[in-house]
Amino acid sequence: MRKCVLLMLLVALLPVCLLAQVKVTFKTGKLPVTKGANLFLAGDFNNWTPADKSWQLVADASGGYSLVKEFNTGSINLKVTKGSWETAECDADGKPVGNHTYQINRDTTIVLDIVAWQDNFKAAEKKHTASANVQLMAPKFNIPQLGRQRRIWIYLPADYKTSRKRYPVIYMHDGQNLFDEYVSGYGEWGVDEALDSLPAKKQCIIVGIDNGGGQRISEYDPYDSKYGGKGRGDDYVDFLAKTLKPYVDSAYRTQKAAKYTTVAGSSMGGLISMYAVLKYPDVFGNAGIFSPAFWIAPEIFTYADKNLNKKSRFYFECGDAESALMTTDMQKMADLARSKGIDIKNAPTLIIKGAKHNERQWRSAFPAFYEWLGGR
Repeated sequence: MRKCVLLMLLVALLPVCLLAQVKVTFKTGKLPVTKGANLFLAGDFNNWTPADKSWQLVADASGGYSLVKEFNTGSINLKVTKGSWETAECDADGKPVGNHTYQINRDTTIVLDIVAWQDNFKAAEKKHTASANVQLMAPKFNIPQLGRQRRIWIYLPADYKTSRKRYPVIYMHDGQNLFDEYVSGYGEWGVDEALDSLPAKKQCIIVGIDNGGGQRISEYDPYDSKYGGKGRGDDYVDFLAKTLKPYVDSAYRTQKAAKYTTVAGSSMGGLISMYAVLKYPDVFGNAGIFSPAFWIAPEIFTYADKNLNKKSRFYFECGDAESALMTTDMQKMADLARSKGIDIKNAPTLIIKGAKHNERQWRSAFPAFYEWLGGR
């Protein structure tokens, strides 16, 4: 009897143990001249925000910086910035460095060695890389639901002008990172090159909506959060469904049905893509969910449980070197979709070994997603 009681107590305490937090002390080691700058940690724990004051390192009398935080056990990825990605750490030649990745299992101290700062080097000259099939649809397209304007790009198939066909459409977030290295912040997805490599008959229309910079988290989050403040994701998705899509359908030869209409994006863009299909399943039939930031909006799971439509299709993809919650959260959503009767072929889940949270991963993943999409 005593053994049974002990076993029951251990089982009851197991969730508490699994959720136990550990203390991590971050300290700068090797440090280039900072000239009194403020230093910040940006990582998967704060949606890669480069000037998050709650993750600001504190200067000490010795000229170094430190910060103490609590984490759940698991992996974390981060970089150090001076308040922007233009002033982030880099290597000795001024080139971007990879993320610092740590496995956190117990109380520990992490020493951050920083080689140089990006703003100490002349910015590398960027080149325009968009193909001839990419056009600027509108430099300042009105978003009445948000009271803002936004630049919007469009990719038209190679045979668009010579045919009378109607085409499927993919609406993608973070438009400045899709086609052209010159306007991209962290590298481009190469979406145009991926489609250009296919026969014209397999190409579709792609609409890329630029993000709102400092308003990105708010616009891509349906819920209020400490990271983006008031969530404007509902308004943004209403814009896609009620303003942008009707305009595109009237101005271009599109296949209007939901089964031919897709929404896709990464990180916060993955989150809002999921929400768009949940809210408007009769408008958006498919979603490309790359490295979704479900952790920033856990309410999405309750919403999905109530609103998943069996006709919807989702392509889930992330890397296993992103964060402790990335793979588990994404798998949780994929499992929820399947529990609602969505066949595994309509909700495939890909976890790429060694892949990190960046454009390089999503550029590599896009062709397979597009091939899956064509099998609708």
